Amino acid sequence: MTPIVLIPGLLCTAEVFAPQVAALWPHGPVTVANTLTGETMADMAAAILAQAPPRFALAGLSMGGYVALQIMRQAPERVVKLALISTQALPDTPEQSDQRRTFVALARKAKFATVLRHAMSAMHHPDRRDDAELAAVNLRMGLTVGLEGLARQTAAIISRPDSRPTLPTISVPTLVLVGDSDPLMPPERSHDMAAAIPGARLVVVPQCGHASTLEQPAAVNQALVEWIGG
Repeated sequence: MTPIVLIPGLLCTAEVFAPQVAALWPHGPVTVANTLTGETMADMAAAILAQAPPRFALAGLSMGGYVALQIMRQAPERVVKLALISTQALPDTPEQSDQRRTFVALARKAKFATVLRHAMSAMHHPDRRDDAELAAVNLRMGLTVGLEGLARQTAAIISRPDSRPTLPTISVPTLVLVGDSDPLMPPERSHDMAAAIPGARLVVVPQCGHASTLEQPAAVNQALVEWIGG
């Protein structure tokens, strides 16, 4: 059985992968990595590698995908399979970095919970933006990560490198998954990633925004089980 390491996204805890842990557990021991420390993607990747098994399957969601690609630069020989979920290889544009800094500044000035509720609902598929249960999970995760965690993770995201040169070097079975209505990671970016990774499989999840693991857990679980079992 293959150990599986899952890396959560910005303002996310292990809860973002709760449906996937249950689905993947029969296929191998599952660990959800901690992304609450580290000033850069390289720091986060090194910390995860220090705790990970010698060889493992790796899946990263959103920011976790950035960390996963950093792991593929630091220790590609340790990764036996890769899944890139609701993420991208592109670096930030200056405008995107400015938007991130503005969000952190707003979170410091306003009530953090209110800012979280608004930001999190905007990233979902329109059909799920009024979903009280989904909103509660997002709020709980965001408050656990906290304001300083948000600031630290945001700085790491802004400073991340361009991962496009890494993609053609990936030689392990790779799944690229994205929601068809992801407002943060447009599906064409996933199409480009999958095209650049030799042999990668692309899955576009219908009626799904950015929080794919929570919005459409059954579809994501199916894709991941096929990935780990293939």
